[in-house]
Amino acid sequence: MAFTLSDEHRAIRRAVRDFGENEIEPVAREHDEEGTYPEELIERAARYDLIAPNIPEEYGGPGMDTLSSTVVTEELWRADPGIGSAIGSRGFGSNMILEFGDEWMKEEWLTRIASGESACASAISEPAHGSNVAGMETRAERDDDGFVIDGNKMWITNGTVADVAVVMAKTDPGAGKRGITAFLVPTDAEGFSAEKIDNKLGIRASDLGELLLDEVRVPEENVIGEVDEGFYQLMNFFGSGRVSVAAQAVGAAQGALDAALEYADEREQFDRKIGEFQAIQHKLAEMATSVEAARSLTYRAAGKVEEDDRRAAMKFASMAKLFASEHAIDVADESIQVHGGAGYVTDHPAERYYRDVRITKIYEGTSEIQKNIIADQLL
Repeated sequence: MAFTLSDEHRAIRRAVRDFGENEIEPVAREHDEEGTYPEELIERAARYDLIAPNIPEEYGGPGMDTLSSTVVTEELWRADPGIGSAIGSRGFGSNMILEFGDEWMKEEWLTRIASGESACASAISEPAHGSNVAGMETRAERDDDGFVIDGNKMWITNGTVADVAVVMAKTDPGAGKRGITAFLVPTDAEGFSAEKIDNKLGIRASDLGELLLDEVRVPEENVIGEVDEGFYQLMNFFGSGRVSVAAQAVGAAQGALDAALEYADEREQFDRKIGEFQAIQHKLAEMATSVEAARSLTYRAAGKVEEDDRRAAMKFASMAKLFASEHAIDVADESIQVHGGAGYVTDHPAERYYRDVRITKIYEGTSEIQKNIIADQLL
């Protein structure tokens, strides 16, 4: 199935690309080398409706459809994956609030997230439990009119910059995935602390942290959705989350390809631009084909998510994430090869795309997990 972007989608792409070229690219290397969070860009990104584009207009967001949000993510990562991640992840967890949260949660937090005022974190993974969500050890025990949460969350995007977190915890420890509940937890709650993880290979401008929850008390009203239904609520967003990561990979691959094309048109060897040599042309042709194939599959997966066909969305989202992430790494690697020695140093962005895109094979389910999901849908 072929996908043709509407005039609105193309307008969104142009706007985000302009933002990326004018605002992100000039400071990308600085934020990567210093590992600094781009606070100064968040407010500007919010004015362009780039913060959590899925949030409806009634809560201050642009209310974009899945394909529009996919285009936004792709273009942000094309400009720079690190800053693109920092901007694109500000709304992590907001889908859970929007779909299953009470009205007061939406009015208080979605408006703040959409405006850029606040960041949200989605606290699922733990030091000993990543892909095995059902194995989480964080506990939430009933106490008077609420719950007391104890546990440790790891690899949490926005961990040290979020004002609120959607925390998944076991409310029925013996029930496996049937005993998990989602809680809305303000990060200034007593007993809640976060430690920054800053020794990352890539996406260094994006915040990552470890969360420590030591007898954090939350009232009953802070349960998102229903008690013991958190895992099943979470399943509603596996498709959209994986499409988003596929879009990240497509954007980074396109950025790496752009860098290789530019360098091939500038660098000369043997009195010719290296782009005139067939060996380089073949590399560029294969890179471009991989990017277009990944983009097409990602857009198709976005369409399935929008159609609300959960089984098809899960299959195509996993296919898109698997294909796009694996091929993006190959494209970034070939971009370095086109640059030669110049690609191995920070003078050019090629090495940054290579480091940054590697994460797309890991989070939102590793490539191995995606293969399991695809196989389950086929057999």
